[in-house]
Amino acid sequence: MQAGPPYLIVALGNPGPEYQFDRHNVGFMVGEELRRRHDLPRLRSRFQGLVGDGLIAGCRVVLLLPMTFMNLSGRAAAEAARYHRIPVERILVIHDEVEIPFGDVRLKEGGGLGGHNGLRSMDKSLGSRDFWRIRVGVGRPDASERPLIDHVLEPFDEPREEVLMLIGRAADLAEEWLIARGDGECPA
Repeated sequence: MQAGPPYLIVALGNPGPEYQFDRHNVGFMVGEELRRRHDLPRLRSRFQGLVGDGLIAGCRVVLLLPMTFMNLSGRAAAEAARYHRIPVERILVIHDEVEIPFGDVRLKEGGGLGGHNGLRSMDKSLGSRDFWRIRVGVGRPDASERPLIDHVLEPFDEPREEVLMLIGRAADLAEEWLIARGDGECPA
Protein backbone atom coordinates (compact mmCIF):
# COMPACT_ATOMS: atom_id res chain seq x y z
CA MET A 1 0.00 0.00 0.00
CA GLN A 2 1.27 3.46 -0.95
CA ALA A 3 1.43 5.77 2.05
CA GLY A 4 -0.07 9.23 1.64
CA PRO A 5 1.57 12.46 2.73
CA PRO A 6 2.45 12.88 6.39
CA TYR A 7 0.06 14.38 8.88
CA LEU A 8 0.74 17.94 9.99
CA ILE A 9 0.32 18.80 13.66
CA VAL A 10 0.44 22.55 14.24
CA ALA A 11 0.88 23.48 17.90
CA LEU A 12 -0.03 27.13 18.42
CA GLY A 13 1.70 29.57 20.75
CA ASN A 14 3.90 32.65 20.86
CA PRO A 15 7.69 32.49 20.61
CA GLY A 16 9.96 33.74 23.35
CA PRO A 17 10.65 32.88 26.97
CA GLU A 18 8.31 35.60 28.25
CA TYR A 19 5.32 33.63 26.84
CA GLN A 20 6.58 30.12 27.55
CA PHE A 21 4.13 29.21 30.33
CA ASP A 22 1.16 31.38 29.30
CA ARG A 23 -2.25 29.82 28.69
CA HIS A 24 -2.04 30.98 25.06
CA ASN A 25 1.01 28.71 24.68
CA VAL A 26 -0.65 25.49 25.77
CA GLY A 27 -0.47 24.32 22.12
CA PHE A 28 3.34 24.59 22.25
CA MET A 29 3.31 22.67 25.55
CA VAL A 30 1.29 19.84 23.99
CA GLY A 31 3.56 19.81 20.93
CA GLU A 32 6.60 19.46 23.17
CA GLU A 33 4.90 16.65 25.07
CA LEU A 34 4.27 14.79 21.80
CA ARG A 35 7.88 15.35 20.74
CA ARG A 36 9.14 14.00 24.07
CA ARG A 37 6.80 10.99 24.15
CA HIS A 38 7.69 9.87 20.66
CA ASP A 39 11.37 10.76 20.77
CA LEU A 40 11.16 13.06 17.77
CA PRO A 41 14.43 14.78 16.91
CA ARG A 42 15.25 18.20 18.25
CA LEU A 43 13.11 20.79 16.50
CA ARG A 44 14.87 22.77 13.76
CA SER A 45 14.07 26.09 12.10
CA ARG A 46 12.02 25.76 8.93
CA PHE A 47 8.75 27.04 7.48
CA GLN A 48 8.83 30.12 9.76
CA GLY A 49 8.69 27.80 12.73
CA LEU A 50 10.30 24.96 14.62
CA VAL A 51 9.77 21.59 12.95
CA GLY A 52 10.33 17.97 13.82
CA ASP A 53 9.24 14.91 11.93
CA GLY A 54 8.95 11.26 12.76
CA LEU A 55 6.39 8.72 13.87
CA ILE A 56 3.61 9.38 16.34
CA ALA A 57 1.21 6.50 17.00
CA GLY A 58 2.80 4.77 14.00
CA CYS A 59 1.92 7.60 11.60
CA ARG A 60 4.34 9.83 9.71
CA VAL A 61 3.98 13.29 11.21
CA VAL A 62 5.42 16.75 10.73
CA LEU A 63 5.19 18.65 14.03
CA LEU A 64 5.25 22.43 13.63
CA LEU A 65 5.48 25.16 16.27
CA PRO A 66 5.06 28.44 14.30
CA MET A 67 7.46 31.19 15.37
CA THR A 68 5.43 33.93 13.70
CA PHE A 69 3.37 34.81 16.79
CA MET A 70 -0.19 33.56 17.11
CA ASN A 71 -1.81 36.09 14.77
CA LEU A 72 0.32 34.97 11.79
CA SER A 73 0.70 31.26 12.58
CA GLY A 74 -1.22 30.19 9.48
CA ARG A 75 1.63 31.38 7.27
CA ALA A 76 3.99 28.79 8.72
CA ALA A 77 1.35 26.04 8.55
CA ALA A 78 0.50 26.82 4.91
CA GLU A 79 4.18 26.80 3.96
CA ALA A 80 4.72 23.38 5.57
CA ALA A 81 1.50 21.98 4.10
CA ARG A 82 2.43 23.14 0.57
CA TYR A 83 5.96 21.75 0.82
CA HIS A 84 4.79 18.33 2.00
CA ARG A 85 1.60 18.36 -0.13
CA ILE A 86 -0.54 17.84 2.95
CA PRO A 87 -4.28 18.28 2.35
CA VAL A 88 -6.25 20.23 4.94
CA GLU A 89 -8.02 17.13 6.25
CA ARG A 90 -4.62 15.79 7.43
CA ILE A 91 -3.89 18.92 9.50
CA LEU A 92 -4.46 19.01 13.25
CA VAL A 93 -4.17 22.35 15.07
CA ILE A 94 -3.69 22.34 18.86
CA HIS A 95 -4.72 25.57 20.57
CA ASP A 96 -5.99 27.18 23.75
CA GLU A 97 -9.74 27.63 24.09
CA VAL A 98 -11.34 30.07 26.53
CA GLU A 99 -14.86 28.81 25.83
CA ILE A 100 -14.01 25.44 27.37
CA PRO A 101 -13.47 25.07 31.13
CA PHE A 102 -9.92 24.52 32.33
CA GLY A 103 -9.09 20.83 32.19
CA ASP A 104 -11.40 19.86 29.31
CA VAL A 105 -9.99 18.86 25.93
CA ARG A 106 -12.12 18.50 22.82
CA LEU A 107 -11.63 17.43 19.22
CA LYS A 108 -13.40 19.29 16.44
CA GLU A 109 -13.35 19.21 12.66
CA GLY A 110 -13.82 22.51 10.86
CA GLY A 111 -16.41 25.01 12.02
CA GLY A 112 -16.23 28.51 13.40
CA LEU A 113 -13.13 30.27 14.60
CA GLY A 114 -14.50 31.54 17.91
CA GLY A 115 -12.56 34.79 17.75
CA HIS A 116 -9.22 32.95 18.01
CA ASN A 117 -6.62 34.89 16.02
CA GLY A 118 -4.45 31.83 15.45
CA LEU A 119 -7.40 29.99 13.89
CA ARG A 120 -8.27 33.05 11.78
CA SER A 121 -4.72 33.03 10.45
CA MET A 122 -4.94 29.30 9.70
CA ASP A 123 -8.22 29.80 7.80
CA LYS A 124 -6.82 32.73 5.81
CA SER A 125 -3.52 31.05 4.94
CA LEU A 126 -4.90 27.56 4.23
CA GLY A 127 -7.98 28.88 2.46
CA SER A 128 -10.15 26.52 4.50
CA ARG A 129 -11.62 25.99 7.95
CA ASP A 130 -11.82 22.24 7.43
CA PHE A 131 -8.70 21.40 9.42
CA TRP A 132 -9.04 19.44 12.67
CA ARG A 133 -8.54 21.10 16.05
CA ILE A 134 -7.75 20.02 19.55
CA ARG A 135 -9.28 22.68 21.75
CA VAL A 136 -7.48 22.79 25.10
CA GLY A 137 -9.68 24.37 27.75
CA VAL A 138 -8.04 27.23 29.62
CA GLY A 139 -11.31 28.71 30.91
CA ARG A 140 -12.68 32.21 30.70
CA PRO A 141 -12.15 34.66 33.55
CA ASP A 142 -15.01 36.56 35.11
CA ALA A 143 -15.12 39.83 33.13
CA SER A 144 -14.89 41.77 36.38
CA GLU A 145 -11.66 39.96 37.36
CA ARG A 146 -9.47 40.79 34.38
CA PRO A 147 -9.63 41.28 30.60
CA LEU A 148 -9.55 38.15 28.45
CA ILE A 149 -6.24 39.12 26.81
CA ASP A 150 -4.59 39.32 30.23
CA HIS A 151 -6.00 35.89 31.09
CA VAL A 152 -4.54 34.12 28.05
CA LEU A 153 -1.22 36.00 28.18
CA GLU A 154 -0.56 35.09 31.82
CA PRO A 155 0.86 31.84 33.18
CA PHE A 156 -1.53 29.22 34.49
CA ASP A 157 -2.44 29.78 38.12
CA GLU A 158 -3.90 26.30 38.49
CA PRO A 159 -1.79 23.67 40.29
CA ARG A 160 1.14 22.42 38.19
CA GLU A 161 -0.07 18.80 38.42
CA GLU A 162 -3.43 19.80 36.89
CA VAL A 163 -1.73 21.69 34.05
CA LEU A 164 0.48 18.67 33.32
CA MET A 165 -2.61 16.42 33.29
CA LEU A 166 -4.30 18.81 30.84
CA ILE A 167 -1.27 18.72 28.53
CA GLY A 168 -1.18 14.94 28.78
CA ARG A 169 -4.88 14.59 27.91
CA ALA A 170 -4.43 16.81 24.85
CA ALA A 171 -1.40 14.76 23.71
CA ASP A 172 -3.43 11.55 24.23
CA LEU A 173 -6.21 12.98 22.06
CA ALA A 174 -3.72 13.87 19.29
CA GLU A 175 -2.49 10.27 19.32
CA GLU A 176 -6.08 8.96 19.22
CA TRP A 177 -6.82 11.26 16.26
CA LEU A 178 -3.84 9.91 14.36
CA ILE A 179 -4.81 6.31 15.04
CA ALA A 180 -8.41 6.94 13.92
CA ARG A 181 -7.34 8.94 10.85
CA GLY A 182 -4.59 6.47 9.90
CA ASP A 183 -7.23 4.06 8.59
CA GLY A 184 -4.78 1.17 8.33
CA GLU A 185 -2.13 3.41 6.77
CA CYS A 186 -0.28 3.72 10.08
CA PRO A 187 0.89 0.46 11.61
CA ALA A 188 -0.24 -0.08 15.19
